Amino acid sequence: MRPRRYGDAGQAFPIYITVVGGLLFLAFAYFAVGQAAVNRNGAQTAADAAALAAAQKTRDQLAGLWVGDVLDPTKWQDVFDGEGAVGYCWRADQLAAHNHAHTTGCDAGLLDYRVEVQTDKPVGESIVPGTERHYAHASARAVIEPLCTFKLPAEGAGDDVLPRLTCRGGRFWDLNPDDLSDLPGPEDLFDVHLAD
Repeated sequence: MRPRRYGDAGQAFPIYITVVGGLLFLAFAYFAVGQAAVNRNGAQTAADAAALAAAQKTRDQLAGLWVGDVLDPTKWQDVFDGEGAVGYCWRADQLAAHNHAHTTGCDAGLLDYRVEVQTDKPVGESIVPGTERHYAHASARAVIEPLCTFKLPAEGAGDDVLPRLTCRGGRFWDLNPDDLSDLPGPEDLFDVHLAD
């Protein structure tokens, strides 16, 4: 019977330490990537919420303008085109702040908002140097889409004739100047959604 040799057993230990060290490094690297992804997702959520909030505020204002001009159909198209609305970037600022971010840009178009945000907290310390000074940025665009169409009454139809308002989904309103109790709401007149 041959005696066992124990000299080779110690050679596996450095390899084991190297493999464990490499796996730990990879784990920390994946953690840093995950940390950055969470921060980026938070920034995108803040941007989406900010753009939608500003657009919804404008939608409500446009619906109010339409109600104010409901007896003058010649002004309706201007309302559906976004004319007369005031920009609501301050509303975008509010929603960004609720999501731990702040706006770095807000562009209010007639029927859309483009908002850029930056998170208030940095990515945080990790094995990747410099991440403690980096902040996530994101942008979003919200669109206000008119849902209704109409045709102006023919000449000579009289001032008390209002056009039928035909809206998406087969809904329509035959407006009666003597009874304006059943007017469509903002969500019937305009859709607000995110756009690419």
